[in-house]
Amino acid sequence: MQWLAALLLAAAEFVNAQDGNTTAPFPNATYSNATSPDPAASQTSGTAFSPPYYPSPWGSGAGDWASAYERARAFVGQLTLLEKVNLTTGVGWQGERCVGETGAIPRLGFRGLCLQDSPLGVRNTDYNSAFPAGVNVAATFDRGLAFARGEAMGQEHRGKGVDIQLGPVAGPLGRAPAGGRNWEGFSPDPALTGIMMAQTIRGIQGAGVIACAKHFIVNEQEHFRQAPEEAGYGVTINDSLSSNIDDATMHETYLWPFADAVRAGVGSIMCSYNQINNSYGCQNSQTLNYLLKGELDFQGFVLSDWQAQHSGVGSALAGMDMSMPGDVLFFSGSSYWGTNLTVAILNGTIPEWRLDDMATRIVAAWYYVGRDQSQVPINFDSWTTDTFGYQHYVAEEAFGLINEHVDVRAEHATLIRQIGSASTVLLKNNNSALPLTGREKFTAVFGNDAGGNPLGPNGCPDRGCDNGTLAMAWGSGTANFPYLITPETAIQNEVVSNNGVFQSITDNFAGTQILSLASQASVAIVFVNADSGEGFINVDGNVGDRNNLTFWQGGDVLVQNVSAVCNNTILVMHTVGPVLVGNYSENPNITAILWAGLPGEQSGNSIADVLYGRVNPGAKLPFTLGSARADYGADLLYIPNEGTGAPQVSFTEGNFIDYRAFDNANVAPVYEFGFGLSYTTFSYSNLRVNKLNVSSYTPTTGVTSAAPTLGNSTNDPSQYQYPSNFSAIPLYIYPFLNDTDLEAAANASDYGSTNAAPAGSQDGSPQPLLAAGGAPGGNPELYDVLYQVEATITNTGSIPGEEVAQLYISLGGPFDPKIVLRNFERLSIQPNNSATFHADITRRDISNWDTSAQNWAISSSPKTVYVGSSSRNLPLSGTLS
Repeated sequence: MQWLAALLLAAAEFVNAQDGNTTAPFPNATYSNATSPDPAASQTSGTAFSPPYYPSPWGSGAGDWASAYERARAFVGQLTLLEKVNLTTGVGWQGERCVGETGAIPRLGFRGLCLQDSPLGVRNTDYNSAFPAGVNVAATFDRGLAFARGEAMGQEHRGKGVDIQLGPVAGPLGRAPAGGRNWEGFSPDPALTGIMMAQTIRGIQGAGVIACAKHFIVNEQEHFRQAPEEAGYGVTINDSLSSNIDDATMHETYLWPFADAVRAGVGSIMCSYNQINNSYGCQNSQTLNYLLKGELDFQGFVLSDWQAQHSGVGSALAGMDMSMPGDVLFFSGSSYWGTNLTVAILNGTIPEWRLDDMATRIVAAWYYVGRDQSQVPINFDSWTTDTFGYQHYVAEEAFGLINEHVDVRAEHATLIRQIGSASTVLLKNNNSALPLTGREKFTAVFGNDAGGNPLGPNGCPDRGCDNGTLAMAWGSGTANFPYLITPETAIQNEVVSNNGVFQSITDNFAGTQILSLASQASVAIVFVNADSGEGFINVDGNVGDRNNLTFWQGGDVLVQNVSAVCNNTILVMHTVGPVLVGNYSENPNITAILWAGLPGEQSGNSIADVLYGRVNPGAKLPFTLGSARADYGADLLYIPNEGTGAPQVSFTEGNFIDYRAFDNANVAPVYEFGFGLSYTTFSYSNLRVNKLNVSSYTPTTGVTSAAPTLGNSTNDPSQYQYPSNFSAIPLYIYPFLNDTDLEAAANASDYGSTNAAPAGSQDGSPQPLLAAGGAPGGNPELYDVLYQVEATITNTGSIPGEEVAQLYISLGGPFDPKIVLRNFERLSIQPNNSATFHADITRRDISNWDTSAQNWAISSSPKTVYVGSSSRNLPLSGTLS
């Protein structure tokens, strides 16, 4: 057994060498050989400054928002000052039944708005579905499935009485592969994420629920996102980390998918915990006022992440529209808004037009998605699944029926199973080891990841453990499973139905038994995983972010032990993102490798459908699998690098993340972005590029209208006192004053500060439009189609299959990535038949951000279009004249 001891030692060293706390770059979070060739990016540092931009742009009803705005302004015009404040301020953590609720307007029959996680289902309730994660949706490269999942999630939120679903996610985008919440989003490629974001939003809002694109922006790691959270881990910092980024990288990578979200009509956007260039995300006037509401002409409302608000006046003037959950800190009973917002309006620090705009944006989004037609009463409680309990959970008041246990799942299990199999990426298939027949003589399944959690599928709160098969990672971006079909169960059912022999071991450390069973098996299927999640949960020393890119629970040793004695070992990986697969791609005893991601409640059925050939895999990797952590170029910051000051994470790699970093460094990946095999084969031919006759780009000019003021509130403080005989709910956030003296009524130590209102922030006069703006998503001419591309894709095999044809562009400049994904299409093709791949190339697709002109521009560098099956298999190319 000397060989086994050597393997065990090698695996232990493999894990230790990847401990992010000791081997990630420090004090910078980019490897020294991976900085961008663009000096503006490579010289980004902790001295980065976010320039102010005021006033906060007011919504105009641009695009298809005109009707919603007309109705919203009519509604807001009826509101009192206190009612407007109530609409914009949450009632406090656990004050009502949803994870976030605004105050109500009972006089007009407008209940408080219910905001509820998550990006993959309804969180903290029952009789709901557990959908595949965003990263799986990206792996499908299927617009239709992204829309269908969004629509189904929207239907379930609607059925529970939710007004605003807190998803989908484009922040984190996935700058670093170990980022804890990357899986909630889609892909580190901005175009793929943008397309999937837009489709998801259209689905959610088509079901009559407001979607919330989050977390805006460059929110790329869990470490140091909140000072109080870090204190719980024994780390003292005074402020959240700052993501420092140059203007071009911001536009060309991180803002890109949010532009797609805004163009799709997203009703709300959540600002993030982190600072951007040393200014907090929820009071950053550059990102909220200039980029989001100015350049992208966002018509919906901005809400804070929970406890991400750091000021009252500052956040309102910088463009935040809704405070969540309303209190400064959980259970504090105090708020930056509520009473203080009322005071700020009365003393003139915040102009009333700004409050009117906040309220109008919220109500406009409500009308835009049809909440006036689709709203049902809230019928669940986030804090308990008990049927009866307190409506005001933290205050223990208003006992009654709080959970009606409404089953909202419909037939969504079928869709979930379909997405699970459609997102399974076949990475290796030597000698057609797959598909299996189900009649193999002896099938053995190995791995903790194949079985169930001994505590039950929901036994760990917010999925905060790695027990059993990984079908969902951890944090607020989760939902309760109604059930979880494990791979062990599904494969056993398959084998037993064919009268075969099936045995399994789900203890990764049962070395003797594993070797004995594996040596008997005609096929051994090994399941391994790698987990991560949100920073408020620590799992095995991983504080949200992963410490390493290796498999968990001794997975590498398990794979090596089984494959050492079984020459038909199939490896299935349930991971949140990239992992180091070592030499498994070359190991002859490992005949097949599949990445299955986080497939949700139908996990076992989905992988069985692929293993046994009911589904021919057609998914593609939405990220790169490399051979070393450093190959990704960008990494996380695990240790504070400014003492107790705000940790500084400078994005000196610029646009070069994931496959762009590999290409820039000329490093060969193990499996490249966009790669995925099928049980059949395809060929590419006959590229056609048709240039359209389109007029030249015109920068937007002109000015806005003046800020509308709706209603006419009195400035008499006596009109805003608590009503007589009013019984306040403990810790509940109200808009009322407790004193006619405004300074006494304000819950603020800096009352009367002379710099509370930055220059220009109170100016409601017409403002110049931005050249790159002009419509939701940016200048509408950015989306003009300049070229139409077609290619012929032929199924050269003997069975039907699906192929994702991918279009990449070389922008040609000295600071540009080698290629960037711009479009794709998933095609279903019968054997010996062909299909035509169609793709549009827009003006934005071939433009760079001009930092001087503050606009997009097509450079004089030569542009080349490529079409193929992955980022490194592009047989077709043509010049864009």
